[in-house]
Amino acid sequence: MIELTPILDKDSKTPLYIQLADFIRREILAGRIKPKEKLPSKRNLAQYLGLSLNTVQGAYDQICAEGYAESRPRSGLFVKNLDHDLFQDRVSYQEPVQHSTHVKEDVLIDFNSGKIDTEHFPYKAWRKLAVQSLYEDSGELFHMGHPQGEPELRRQIVKHIYASRGVRCSADQIVIGAGTQVLIGLLCLLIGREQAYAIEDPGFHRTRTVLEDLGVQVAPIPLEGDGINLKVLNHTHANAVYVTPSHQFPLGMVMPISLRMGLLKWAEEKGAYIIEDDYDGEYRYKGKPIPSLQGLDRNGNVIYLGTFSKALIPSIRISYLVLPLSLLNKYREHYSIYKQTVSRLHQDTLYHFMKEGLWQRHLNKMRTLYRKKQRVLLTAIQNNFGDNVRVIGEHSGLHIVLEVKSRMEETELMQKAMNAGVKVYPLSIYFNEPLERQAPKILLGFGALSEKEIEIGIMLLKEAWGL
Repeated sequence: MIELTPILDKDSKTPLYIQLADFIRREILAGRIKPKEKLPSKRNLAQYLGLSLNTVQGAYDQICAEGYAESRPRSGLFVKNLDHDLFQDRVSYQEPVQHSTHVKEDVLIDFNSGKIDTEHFPYKAWRKLAVQSLYEDSGELFHMGHPQGEPELRRQIVKHIYASRGVRCSADQIVIGAGTQVLIGLLCLLIGREQAYAIEDPGFHRTRTVLEDLGVQVAPIPLEGDGINLKVLNHTHANAVYVTPSHQFPLGMVMPISLRMGLLKWAEEKGAYIIEDDYDGEYRYKGKPIPSLQGLDRNGNVIYLGTFSKALIPSIRISYLVLPLSLLNKYREHYSIYKQTVSRLHQDTLYHFMKEGLWQRHLNKMRTLYRKKQRVLLTAIQNNFGDNVRVIGEHSGLHIVLEVKSRMEETELMQKAMNAGVKVYPLSIYFNEPLERQAPKILLGFGALSEKEIEIGIMLLKEAWGL
C-alpha cells in the first residue's frame, strides 16, 4: 500500500475529507504519487489513518471529480496520467498559499523573499506625514494628478538615484507606477508588442508572465558565471532585454563592469533597449558599489526601473521608470492619456518623507539591520550544514539560494521543511523550462525574520533534511 501520511487538523473548519483530498492532490502534482499508480483501498486507508470510511470516500470522490484519479470496476482507484508541465508553477509556488486553513497554522518560520522587516518601519513619522498630506492642501490631492506622478516626488527620486546609483536623468524622464508589472506593461506599449524581448533564465517570473500575457515573443537567455550570456543574446532577434544586474534575481550574482559594458555595446549596435530592474540595489554587503547601467549609458539605450517595495513597504506600490528621451517623446505623444496608478496621497507622503531626510535615515538603518541578519543566516548555515550545502548570491539583497547536496528533490525538501514548520521556496519556478537533474536549490528570504527566528529556522531545516 502507498504510504500516505497527511497532517490532518480535526479542529480546523475545513472538513477532514477536503484536507485529505488536498493532500492527495498535492502528492499527485508533486510526482510523489505516480501516474497509473493504484491508491489504497478505502477500508485500508481509513484503518491506517484512523478515519471513517465516509471521510475517505468523500476525499476519493473529490479527487475523481477533479480529474486526478479514476475508479476502475473491480480493480480500484488509479491516478490519471497528467501533463505535469501544465501544473509546474501551480504546484511549486501557488499551491502552498491556496490551501491555507490548516497549513498556515503549522508554519513557524517563513523564509519568504518578498517580505521585509516591518518592525523597524518609522510608523509615527509616516503617520504624521500622511495626516499632513491629507489636510495640508485643503483637498487638492483628492483630484487627479500628473499622469507621470507628482512632480515634487519625481524630483526627490532624481536626487536619490543619482547619489546612490549614479543614474543621470531629469524629473521629466520619470514615470511613476503601481509596481513593476504595471510598468513592464507600459514598456511593452512603448517599445512595441511586435518586438522580441530577451529575459534572464532563471529570472523574475512575474515579468515573464506579463510579457507572455501581452503576447510578445520572449527569448529566455541562460546565465553564465557572472550574469546573462552575451553570446546567446547576440544570436537572438531581441530588440529589448530585461536584466537585474545589481542583484540577479534569483541567483544573486552582481554583474561585473566588463559584462555591463558588453551589454551596452550590444544595445548600441542593435539599436535595442536594456530594461535595468534595480529592485533592491540599496542592499549590498560585499565589494564596492558598481554604477547602474543607466549611469554608464551614453546612447539612450537603458530604461532604469526602481521601486520602494524592498526598502520601504511592499504595499505602498510605488515604482518608477526612467525613460530615455526617445521613449519619453513617444510616451507623451501616445500614452500620457493613461491616468496615474498610484495614490497622490501616498506620493505626497513619500515626497515629504524623502525631503525631510527620513528616507535616507531609514535606508541606512535597514542596510545595517539586514547586513547583520544575513551574517546570522550565513553563520547558522555554516554551523549546521557545513559542506552539505552551497550558498549562492550572498553579496547583496534580502535572500540567498541554498544548493542542497542531497538525493532529495526540490519538492521533497520543501515538504519535509513544511512538516517541520518551516516554509522554504523553490528555485525551479524561475526557470523558463523544467530543470534537468541537478542538485536541488531552495530560495531563502531573511528580511522579515528576526535573528533568533533565522537561527531556529536553519536548525529545524537541518533536522528535517537529516543533513
